[in-house]
Amino acid sequence: MNELLLSEINSDEKGLLRKFLLVDDFMFTKAESFYTDIDDIIIQCQNAIENVENPLECAEILINELFVEQMFIDNAKLVWPVISFQIETAIAYRTLAPTLKAVILCHIIEACGFESDIVYIPEKTMVRIICDEQYAIIFEPVTGESLDWQQLDVRMNDLEGDPSQLELKSIEASVLILEHLTALKNALIRELNFDAALKCVDMLIALRPDDPFERRDRGFLLHQLDCFKVAYDDYQYFVEHCPKDPAAQLLKLQLEKVTIVDTVLH
Repeated sequence: MNELLLSEINSDEKGLLRKFLLVDDFMFTKAESFYTDIDDIIIQCQNAIENVENPLECAEILINELFVEQMFIDNAKLVWPVISFQIETAIAYRTLAPTLKAVILCHIIEACGFESDIVYIPEKTMVRIICDEQYAIIFEPVTGESLDWQQLDVRMNDLEGDPSQLELKSIEASVLILEHLTALKNALIRELNFDAALKCVDMLIALRPDDPFERRDRGFLLHQLDCFKVAYDDYQYFVEHCPKDPAAQLLKLQLEKVTIVDTVLH
């Protein structure tokens, strides 16, 4: 993986959406029309809230504009297709994977003058829009459904510690990128696009080189692409670092039966 790209993704100076665009450019092709499309949406959202003075009412109108008028509303899915991870296509068809959608929504909301971030509420990654010092709205990025305070308290009770002392912190950019890439990798594997999935897992390994599960997945993909000799090393790494994992125990038995023979080229 390109070292410059890796440094840009890890840079604190790059905005979150910019980092996702870099990933998109690496995995697919540069989203040429994305900026025009997103600017048009921002302008329409700004127009919708232009004469609204109350911050809470303004935020509610903005969310309605995004999910109803701009048709960002969607249904929750167990799995998301690869096109929902490709920024330009995902925006055009309003089919966005949850993490990517949360990032794009935050970008639009901030362009409309609000502070926003992405937070984890047990079982869900959600968007928070700060209305003022007293009020905030937390909503699900796929459906647009917001949590009331009672629902939030119930969810927070699932976290360890005293609920009254818990603070909702923004999810770090590095975590969101890893979450996005992992979901994309799984989507590519489901659609049997092993070449692209290998490219994706190479990026994941560059971001967390010591993760044995990413090495296992790279081994699987190399194996599917008839590069078993290279896959063997990744399988072996996984077996050595996760000996108690059921998959590792099975792999170990299989590897013990395999003899790697060097190919001599004449």
